[in-house]
Amino acid sequence: MTAPLTLAIDIGTGSVRAALVDDAGRIVTIAAREHDQIVPRFGWAEQRPADWWAGTVATIRTVLDDVADARSRIAVVVACGQMHGTVLVDADGSPTLENVPLWNDKRTVDLVRDFERANAPVSYLAECGNPPTPAWPGFKLAWLRDNAPDAYARASHVIMPKDYINLRLTGETAMDEGDASCSFLMNPNTRDWSTSMVERLGLDAAKLPPIRKPLDVLGAITEAAAQETGLASGTPVLVGGADYPVALLGSGACRPGLVSDVTGTSSILTLIASAPLLDPDISNVATVEGNWGPFALLESGGDAMRWARRALHEGRESYDQIVARAADAPVGSDGLFFLPFLTGERLGAHRNARAQFFGLGAAHSLQHMNRAILEGVAFAGARHLRVMEQASGQTIERVIASGGGAKTELWLRIKASVLGVPFVVPEEQECGILGCAVMGAVATGAFPSLDDAVSAFVRHADEIMPDPDWQERYARMQPIFDKLYFNSQSLYDDLDALTETPSQVR
Repeated sequence: MTAPLTLAIDIGTGSVRAALVDDAGRIVTIAAREHDQIVPRFGWAEQRPADWWAGTVATIRTVLDDVADARSRIAVVVACGQMHGTVLVDADGSPTLENVPLWNDKRTVDLVRDFERANAPVSYLAECGNPPTPAWPGFKLAWLRDNAPDAYARASHVIMPKDYINLRLTGETAMDEGDASCSFLMNPNTRDWSTSMVERLGLDAAKLPPIRKPLDVLGAITEAAAQETGLASGTPVLVGGADYPVALLGSGACRPGLVSDVTGTSSILTLIASAPLLDPDISNVATVEGNWGPFALLESGGDAMRWARRALHEGRESYDQIVARAADAPVGSDGLFFLPFLTGERLGAHRNARAQFFGLGAAHSLQHMNRAILEGVAFAGARHLRVMEQASGQTIERVIASGGGAKTELWLRIKASVLGVPFVVPEEQECGILGCAVMGAVATGAFPSLDDAVSAFVRHADEIMPDPDWQERYARMQPIFDKLYFNSQSLYDDLDALTETPSQVR
């Protein structure tokens, strides 16, 4: 008997990827097609849903051509996708706007500021589970209501990118709990739309689609979709999930006590917990297996290394060379601290935070500064995680690292020693694709639970353990870093006032 396959689709910001995954969790073939990000003005970021669909069709046809009998072997289709892209569709499923605002679109910043001025966190956190930010679709929907009234009026539903692909595949409309939980409109207790938040933002509740479980069967491939994609009509399609929680699942971060550290340009730190943490500085996403992922984001994670390469080395050294320099410096950088807030903070009262070196002396060298940057990102991440650990009552057992930062062993060893827990790296870095495959395997009955499927599919490289000597040194430094963080906040507004005043000195 020919082994079944899962067709996994990932609608990313930069590309669509489609892959065929076998019943052992191995990616048999994968194809990608890039699409453009449109920036019509500063702070805006848009894409065309039509481009996502074109990429989906092209990549599906490519992987079908790569594997013999793939069309008949696909047991289920599972999609994940970039979060917060706010797609308005009419009764026929057609977008009412050619371009839609993405997760990184900042056009709603004034709406967010107005909301924060008018509403205390205690009045809304329990209703939506999250602090306000321009990313959330609730604010994007309010902006479209005010600035694209015809498109808003003609819309039957607002959906997310992977939901649009699912709609094109099946003719059915729904949103999973992960995307809905980060809309600013879902009540985390009921896991249904919050009447209070919908009314507070002045939105039309009728435009919100049903919220369904990620493993529910949404529908089947229609004849029209079969003609375009080459898939067999009638193939079941799951509701699927937002790319972030699906990637958590595909990395193995799927039970309380586990932490995900995704370090790319930024660092996203997620503690898997049984309930959301209602705090103005913490965001929460519903995870695929039914838990919650309280998370914090450092705007400058890997970007701190990019800044160091440009500002300290004038682009003349590679990242490997910079890391080698850092390795030559002593643990703790001889008391040199770096606060990595080069582009401020995402949430909280001090989004205008600044970066700084503290403790710089004549004996410090470029090596010390390079290492202090790596250590500073680790201290900042640990501060966030300790807040979440204490608020949730969870104890951090292990951190699963992914993204570009996971390729730097020195950085992982520093982070492990700062937190005092082991770090592991998934062998398969296509965590979103693998998460889709895990969901498909459980939905088709190949495994009785997500835990069983993750155990079979997700493999990790060797553990990087804390160094006891490093750990002792970093344990003495973390309280100082925390004091620097809090004591510096009183200066940020003064710095803003200084830089906003044009200097007459030449």
